[in-house]
Amino acid sequence: MNKQNPKIVFLGAGAIGGGVAGWIAPHYENMYVMDRGPVSAALKKSGITTYLGNEPGKKETAKVKVIDDLSEQKDADVLVITVKNYDLEAAVKMAREKMGDNPVVVSMANGALNQKLVPASFSKVIFSVISYNAWMDEPVVVGYQKKGPLVFGTPDNRLQDEMKTVSDIFNRGVETVITDHLQDAVHSKIVINLTNSLTTLIGFSFREITNFPVFQRLLTSLVWEGVEIVKANGYKECKLGGMPGWTLLMLAAKMPGFLMRPIFRGNVKKMVLSSMAQDVIQRKSKKNELDTINGYIIELADKAGLKAPFNRTLYELCKREFARPDFVTPELKPMTVEAIWAEVQKKL
Repeated sequence: MNKQNPKIVFLGAGAIGGGVAGWIAPHYENMYVMDRGPVSAALKKSGITTYLGNEPGKKETAKVKVIDDLSEQKDADVLVITVKNYDLEAAVKMAREKMGDNPVVVSMANGALNQKLVPASFSKVIFSVISYNAWMDEPVVVGYQKKGPLVFGTPDNRLQDEMKTVSDIFNRGVETVITDHLQDAVHSKIVINLTNSLTTLIGFSFREITNFPVFQRLLTSLVWEGVEIVKANGYKECKLGGMPGWTLLMLAAKMPGFLMRPIFRGNVKKMVLSSMAQDVIQRKSKKNELDTINGYIIELADKAGLKAPFNRTLYELCKREFARPDFVTPELKPMTVEAIWAEVQKKL
């Protein structure tokens, strides 16, 4: 690999892929981005614009080189695959056909599914846990809560030299660290991602929360139950940037709600549109990561013999409600937190 001037290709320019590519692009001459349709057109016309969420007036734009086919840069040193889980299998298959097994692959998908799909086609795979939230206002204008960090790792701690080289490349644009506890990092992030189902189901950011104390009880119980599930399967906490630690999650779920409410309200104010809400509500897509995040947690609960009433209820409700033709059209018709709580009580 040419460490000074590596050839880097980003496959996918959504909120995460677009943001990271925009941060790295000014530092490397041989960086290329590939996407489809309106996103590709926007990349060619305007490049990638990024901004910190609380400073929307301070936007930064990076021009990028755009390719329409991976075979145009099949000798790339690094291939960064940032598509979501529901498109990952097709993307990996295409990338292998176009590029062979040449590049070091960096997979940025949420959850654990990518650990099965990507190594089936590539021998040099680094997994990246994303420790911040980002969203796309329009192709390709990306807002972010904070800049990184990215957490690199491999399941068996192989590829140490490759991880060091690629992390050095990424660190020029965004904080990137290496962990020797990848599975702990992955499952710590999955716990945080569980909130996406609840906030999407109630239309958070699009509708007022109908009962804040009930919302607090639902969200804190959902997440802490997720911690208990991953712990029961042998995973340990991995600190991820500014994301809340397990002690705080435990206190939020176990302490009287009114004592924790000021802290909880402060954290809710920092919440942005989740990736699931971007898919289900904003893009009105039937594709989402419910099965690979929430469904996966249910599989772990079953494996450990846990009831998991909060997570089971949310998963079942989301499966039902997201499939409704009128969930988002002609206008958003989310569930109330009271209705969700009533369903949870049936399993308690």
